[in-house]
Amino acid sequence: MGQTYRECIARSKLRERLTKHAGPAALDLLEPVMARIRKHVQLKEKKRGSFYRKGKGFLHFHEDPAGLFADVCTGAENLRLRVSTRREQKALLSKIQELLREA
Repeated sequence: MGQTYRECIARSKLRERLTKHAGPAALDLLEPVMARIRKHVQLKEKKRGSFYRKGKGFLHFHEDPAGLFADVCTGAENLRLRVSTRREQKALLSKIQELLREA
């Protein structure tokens, strides 16, 4: 059975409270993948873990009870990709490559 509108809003607000930008310890875990992201000359890291392209936010990281996530702005939509495992991090790097090629 589907959720009511109020249930959906309540769940969304709970998720917002649980999700936060990745802190220093989480970013330490992501340092190897961030080092590879920094190699893309099209991206500028204005603050540790926050990457910009052409002056607009492109990528930043979150942590919540479900793990580590990357928010990627594709222009048309925002993607939230899980990046807790090496496989997930590799998928993020592939997606970044794909988006930068399209630009």
